[in-house]
Amino acid sequence: MKKIILLVSTVFLLILAACGETDDSNDAGSGDGSANELDTIVMADAGWDSIRFHNSVAQVIIEEGFGYETDVTPGSTAATIQGFREGDINVYMEVWTDNIKEVYEEAIEEGDIVKTSTNFDDNQQGLYVPTYVIEGDAERGIDPIAPDLRTVEDLKEYPEVFEDPEDPGRGRILNAPSGWAVAEQIDAKFEAYGLDETMNNFMPGSDAAIVASLADAYDAGEPWVGYYWSPTGATAMYDLTLLEEPEFDEETWNETRATEFPPNDVVVAVHKDFPDQAPEVYEFLTNYETNSALTEEALTYMNENDADADEAAKWWLKENQDVWTEWLQEDVANKVMDSLE
Repeated sequence: MKKIILLVSTVFLLILAACGETDDSNDAGSGDGSANELDTIVMADAGWDSIRFHNSVAQVIIEEGFGYETDVTPGSTAATIQGFREGDINVYMEVWTDNIKEVYEEAIEEGDIVKTSTNFDDNQQGLYVPTYVIEGDAERGIDPIAPDLRTVEDLKEYPEVFEDPEDPGRGRILNAPSGWAVAEQIDAKFEAYGLDETMNNFMPGSDAAIVASLADAYDAGEPWVGYYWSPTGATAMYDLTLLEEPEFDEETWNETRATEFPPNDVVVAVHKDFPDQAPEVYEFLTNYETNSALTEEALTYMNENDADADEAAKWWLKENQDVWTEWLQEDVANKVMDSLE
């Protein structure tokens, strides 16, 4: 019996020892090797240029200033938010909080994610037309095409102006891509305003498809109507008019979406574990704050120079040192500035 007890005790101690060992192959840490730390910080790319630009700015600072590797996970809003809540994504540089209000508030309340800062809050979104559609453009020899067009609901009176090339007799309104949360809100507006009586609800495949469609129409001086938002390179480059809707009312919005879009805080957020995994980067992100003008500055640079988000970020960091150096300790800021030379 004593031998059996001794044998069981020995096996138990061996099991405890094995459970306490650290497997280097699974060690996600840096520094002291704690599994609570990260080697690579993963960011979300939900498919539009401004989030890509802000990702690139943060990546330069995180890599050059703090010494971490970074990576980006692309996907739809729904997919990236789900991955974010589960911890597959560490940082989300542009959460459009009111576009995904229920999911965002649930994630905050359940402690899955943590808001670090408001990136910008001076933004607009909705259905736009080129201003020349309403006012004309004397310099380009364009007469007003729909001078009485004012509201989103008015659009149903203009199917011949915004004619669908694949369905003559009906108009076409470009929605957001199907993977975006806002697409469902535009769907609801179609029903609430009766737009589906005369207009087709066209879903483009991507943000790039919307911009290409707008650019083609604008260069030709032709009518165009579709969903977009600011700050973007497109709203900075083109003279567009946001069609009016009734003033935002939360009850009406929740029932039918038949109001203007609600005020939208676009926030930077991190997964719940991140403050402990990379505390110095977390502190930096609590200071991250821009505005629509600063964002559109970079997006305009991308358009005018055929530059990608990484190139625009480096240009923007050089041009706006007074802005981003305020987010960082002096020694970290100096490392980033040195990397830009």
